[in-house]
Amino acid sequence: MKLAADIRDLRKDYVLSGETIRALRGVTFQVPEGDYISIMGPSGSGKSTLLNLLGCLDRPTAGRFLLADQDVSQMDDDELSETRASHIGFIFQSYNLIPQLTVLENIEVPLFYLGRITPQVRQRCGELADMVGLGDRLNHRPAELSGGQQQRVAIARSLANDPRFILADEPTGNLDSATAAEILALLGELNEQGRTVLLVTHENDVAQSTKRSIVLKDGQIQSDRRR
Repeated sequence: MKLAADIRDLRKDYVLSGETIRALRGVTFQVPEGDYISIMGPSGSGKSTLLNLLGCLDRPTAGRFLLADQDVSQMDDDELSETRASHIGFIFQSYNLIPQLTVLENIEVPLFYLGRITPQVRQRCGELADMVGLGDRLNHRPAELSGGQQQRVAIARSLANDPRFILADEPTGNLDSATAAEILALLGELNEQGRTVLLVTHENDVAQSTKRSIVLKDGQIQSDRRR
């Protein structure tokens, strides 16, 4: 079994006003390549902290996080940034598109920061836009798109760097139920094509669309079930 990620006894503490907050208290699980996982749990359970660690936005206090066979937990800021840009695709609840850029330019953003913009890359980003149903909107800006269309741009952008896995933070949180179903169907299609997807959600029906659900409580895994 080839792993996209291997999380071992991950712990994260924060010190606020002299008090230590133990956000994660020893989280261990593996992410096989091609898996589709939802992370659930009440507010304060550690979901956001875990997502930040898996997205290489922060380092754990203790434990190990292996990504692409590299121990991310030991990396410095520059190494974390390079790993994040090369191996991870992000999808956010609020889309996080750049208003001044077109659809095509927004999709290209991860590759711009990697210094990889070429005519061939631009063509591939256009193909990604077409794949998510926006091939005829390449020159539109975010304000000219619906919420569902903006999230489709965000999904295409998450694929631009051919990531090791995709992290989605409440990807349907700002969408109506019909549009949310379309986005979940698209994520499901990506997973069927072999993409590894991990999404954070507080909605049971969203979690039901994944192959596996991990529930956090008080910084620990309460359950880890496959469907």
